Amino acid sequence: MSYEKVSQAKNFIVGTKQTAKALKQGIVKEVIVAKDAEPRVLAFVISTANELNVPITYVDSMKRLGKACNIDVGTAAVAITH
Repeated sequence: MSYEKVSQAKNFIVGTKQTAKALKQGIVKEVIVAKDAEPRVLAFVISTANELNVPITYVDSMKRLGKACNIDVGTAAVAITH
């Protein structure tokens, strides 16, 4: 379900660093996070999203999340933006 949400989104940002940056800018509607990513990599994104009351959706696979973004590598986080 959430993989489709990403693949159908017009505006999204890929990667934990870019997602964190977008969260700070206040342009994120929702964060999609892969459960199989390293927890320490995701910690800042998750805590920032929680602080800003941005919804977080969890998916199972970094590889499938990357594929939904039309990239050839996995990604730990994706931000759907306004």
